[in-house]
Amino acid sequence: MSTPLKWTLRFIALGYVFFLVAWPVSLIVKETFSDGLTTLTDALKDPYVQNALSLTAEIAFWAVLINLVFGVTISILLVRFEFPGKRVLSALIDVPLSVSPVVVGLALLLVYNGRTGWFGPTLEENGLQVIFNSPGMIMATCFVALPLVIREVVPVLTEIGDDQEQAAKSLGANGRQTFLRITLPSIKWAVVYGVVLSLARSLGEFGAVKIVSGNFTGETQTATLVVEQKYQNFEQGAAYATSFILATASVLCIVVVSLLRPKEETS
Repeated sequence: MSTPLKWTLRFIALGYVFFLVAWPVSLIVKETFSDGLTTLTDALKDPYVQNALSLTAEIAFWAVLINLVFGVTISILLVRFEFPGKRVLSALIDVPLSVSPVVVGLALLLVYNGRTGWFGPTLEENGLQVIFNSPGMIMATCFVALPLVIREVVPVLTEIGDDQEQAAKSLGANGRQTFLRITLPSIKWAVVYGVVLSLARSLGEFGAVKIVSGNFTGETQTATLVVEQKYQNFEQGAAYATSFILATASVLCIVVVSLLRPKEETS
């Protein structure tokens, strides 16, 4: 490839990323610190913002934990076992990436609504409210973030094969020992990256959570919903500050993982 063409392609790629990502995000940072730390500190003192950030962290924690367990389990199932419906399961995993989160939220509403849902009335009779409560918000977040763990782990499992696992089993290791000593160390960085991506996706989820939460101020309102409300109520400072906090949390996760990753794996 000629040098002029190479530099032209680099310029186009950098320009695309700049105008699509870097510039808009930099404007959020600029507006957040336009008057020093005042906007940020005022937002952090707002009880509604505090509650929203706390709820977001709680939902993200449980969603990531659930996706970690089921994501790794499904990945092993897809790579190490043959069973009827395997291709269907693999295709269904990608559904959250192709379906609008709003549709996901509406589907959960139809199934778990306490009045007209399929399972909602029965669950509420037994003391469990799913919709307009944390369980529904966690379910919606899990749904949209699940593929991120699986699609990181599956290629690594496929690449490493199962020779070492079979050797460990032939030497008397049981399934638990094989997983903890052979499989998990081999896929640990894929798991870490999947968790980081899942966390970032969970922190920023909006559409599905808005439908199932009811967006009740101070009760079921996550950080992304607070951003919308504050901006619509002409409290742009609080909206910018909350957006900055969410973006910073996601970027820090990626930076920390990049710094911790062994150098030989980044070459």
